[in-house]
Amino acid sequence: MPGTLDTRGSDFARLAHTIVDAGLLDRRPFYYAARIAIAVAAYLGCWTLFAWLGDSWWQLLVAVALAVVFTQFGFVAHDIGHRQVFRTRRPSDVAGLLIGNLGVGLGWGWWTTKHNRHHANPNHEDHDPDVSPAVIVWSTDQAIKSRGLPRFVARYQAFWFFPLLTLEAWHLHVASFKALFTSSAKRRGPELALLIVHFVAYFGAVFAVLPFGKALLFLIVHQGLFGLYLGSTFAPNHKGMPVLTKDDKLDFLRKQVLTSRNVRGGVFTDVALGQLNYQIEHHLFPNMPAPSLRRAQPIVQRYCDEIGVSYLQTGLLDSYGQALRHLHEVGAPLRR
Repeated sequence: MPGTLDTRGSDFARLAHTIVDAGLLDRRPFYYAARIAIAVAAYLGCWTLFAWLGDSWWQLLVAVALAVVFTQFGFVAHDIGHRQVFRTRRPSDVAGLLIGNLGVGLGWGWWTTKHNRHHANPNHEDHDPDVSPAVIVWSTDQAIKSRGLPRFVARYQAFWFFPLLTLEAWHLHVASFKALFTSSAKRRGPELALLIVHFVAYFGAVFAVLPFGKALLFLIVHQGLFGLYLGSTFAPNHKGMPVLTKDDKLDFLRKQVLTSRNVRGGVFTDVALGQLNYQIEHHLFPNMPAPSLRRAQPIVQRYCDEIGVSYLQTGLLDSYGQALRHLHEVGAPLRR
């Protein structure tokens, strides 16, 4: 998803000039070359270890490792989608298809379109697909209007949230296939072919090396932890922040800052969360290379303080607590 500087509104324009002058939007090719090389080496290393171990219960640890590697692949694909890695569309799409469709079985075209919509209107009831009431509901209004499974889950959805994330990877795989059979699908042939190759190779390897019971358990552990890890890295960013409606009229800077939450931490937190813990800076400057986000953070926070815009930054556990409390409050009308 291409990132361009939207300089509408003097508040964002002044901040944008400061960020540009600091060189924080400059490309970081050596960083991404190293990061991609490490991710690919880890991916190939895990599958090599899988083949070498054979019929062994140690394979469950390989499943855990692969869940981490698949998620890190997802972070790299995310950065590629925002044109943080390559300047133009073609190399971005080629890399995205190889990492997304072929590498982890997630549809590149479907995901980038969905993610673009999220960035354009974060936490907006009508426009952000990430807060659509598919199973979890995100506002009291959605809870009251919910029917069927969402209504059942919504009563105690704070308790269901993390268990449901273990199904998230399967949901993303299915959604990737379904999107290719819609009229708006682009590159249907290449995307479908790469997804099929991924799953034929994936299931073929697992069931060829492991007996049926162990293979099934491997799939449950790997895909369950992949979904849990991936979902847990996105949950702290917007969940529990204000949910916007058509009545909210905010400029670009306030729309992005007020609906996002940063997570404090050191290098480990940055790596574990794919540097998406700097969610405010990422939403303001989606094409900013990930390693520059940490440097941009104090600049953005200081600027928000100067112009009186609330800037929320908290610890990881507290961010989960805020998100879960919000989900529980949303379901309150259904518990009466």
